[in-house]
Amino acid sequence: MTVSASDISAEQITAFDNDGVVHIPAAVAPEALEPILELAERQLAAPGQWVSDTNEGATVDRLFSTRYLWQQEPAMHDFVFNSGVAAIAATLMQSSSARFYFDHLLVSEPGTTSPTPWHQDIPYWPFLGNKICSVWVACTAATVEGSSLEFVRGSHKWGSYYAPKMFDGQSSWADEFVGEECPDIEAARDDYDIIGFDVEAGDALVFSSWIVHGAPTNASANRRVAVSTRWLGDDAVWHPHPGSDPTITDENTTATAGLYPADDRVFPVGYTTAETSQL
Repeated sequence: MTVSASDISAEQITAFDNDGVVHIPAAVAPEALEPILELAERQLAAPGQWVSDTNEGATVDRLFSTRYLWQQEPAMHDFVFNSGVAAIAATLMQSSSARFYFDHLLVSEPGTTSPTPWHQDIPYWPFLGNKICSVWVACTAATVEGSSLEFVRGSHKWGSYYAPKMFDGQSSWADEFVGEECPDIEAARDDYDIIGFDVEAGDALVFSSWIVHGAPTNASANRRVAVSTRWLGDDAVWHPHPGSDPTITDENTTATAGLYPADDRVFPVGYTTAETSQL
């Protein structure tokens, strides 16, 4: 059984608005996770195109991620559109609809020494808007010490737009961005209201694209697998800019800069209320 839009409480909506993140226990049914775990095994053995990998081929100390699998992998397509995550995103964003941006499969092997650095998502992406979020679903149980996520509570309301950096330290498209560096949260943790979440398989962490977040090293003896889907709400606008992810550009979409990205082929609707079913 999955969580539906009607299961989201007013308290959870308020927490999402105030804190920038909310934990939804048992958001996704176990049977929806099994194909994703199998997909993770296949991707680790034979990665796709859009991959970041800190220790290729290793079974320990490896931080691996791959993206944009939904059009080639039926398991990911089914998860995106049938697991219920789109409805959760729209409801927490208080948006009449949720358009899909991309999927992100993340694996942290036991003993991984590379953290996910503190960052915002929004500067990496060719969009602007307050109603843009991620639904990060744990496919395996994880503690914060085992590389679950941490957040700076309320940082989505700072009004900051921090320069993106690649997590593997390599030079890339993100280098084209000119802007303010993200603060060194780790060096001054006591100065910030940091919250982290231990999760069970099927739990979701839903968070604003503007919140500062990261993940520690995986000091556990277990592999951490998660899948994050990215969702565009009612106020999202197409905003390609230097340093934004070049996977989808003006050449790939009919979206117009500064306008809502109503491109059903590239950014399909994952959830809509009855009132907006004709959009």
